[in-house]
Amino acid sequence: MTDINAPYGCRKCPRLARFLDAQRIALPGYFNGPVPNFYSPDPKLLIVGLAPGLHGANQTGRPFTGDAAGDLLYAALEKYGFSTGTYDKHKNDGLQLNSAMITNVVRCVPPQNKPVAAEINTCRDNYHTPQLQALPNLKVMLCLGKISHDSTLRSLGMRLATHKFGHGTEYVDDLGRTILSSYHCSRYNTNTNRLTEPMFFEIFARAREICDG
Repeated sequence: MTDINAPYGCRKCPRLARFLDAQRIALPGYFNGPVPNFYSPDPKLLIVGLAPGLHGANQTGRPFTGDAAGDLLYAALEKYGFSTGTYDKHKNDGLQLNSAMITNVVRCVPPQNKPVAAEINTCRDNYHTPQLQALPNLKVMLCLGKISHDSTLRSLGMRLATHKFGHGTEYVDDLGRTILSSYHCSRYNTNTNRLTEPMFFEIFARAREICDG
């Protein structure tokens, strides 16, 4: 397995690079760079998020670590046997993944948590698509949110018109790998009950079933 990460000094997206330059001044104790993947060897499950949160992964340097979205995600990973150890909101907590990888379709934190289309496309072409191609034993791609879903399908050459996003949608690519989708586990979605813990856990139960099958 090859781990595809953006270099720390990546400036392929000028707006994101300028934003990170500003954060290095405003928040000097933060990671403030393209956040690397977090993974175990030979993953069967790939969690695909949108982008690092300013005070979450952009602070800690590990995907979904340090914010509310990570609290729910790592609880689900633990419940369904995809992690070992205790999640403690920092990258040195000793947590290990089991047959899993966590990535983002946009590797750098965007202003207001909203990447633009050109940034999504650039990150997909340079990092997301090559990463999907570098996981030989992958069985499930679990996409969190519509942007993650759409970008992953584009990486796989699948038509969005016939593979629409929805919570709990399930498709299979040409290699027999399953694309599962869920509403993003953001604080906004959980606070408004658009996504509840049981709804999220059901998606992970299905991912576990496919990986074990």
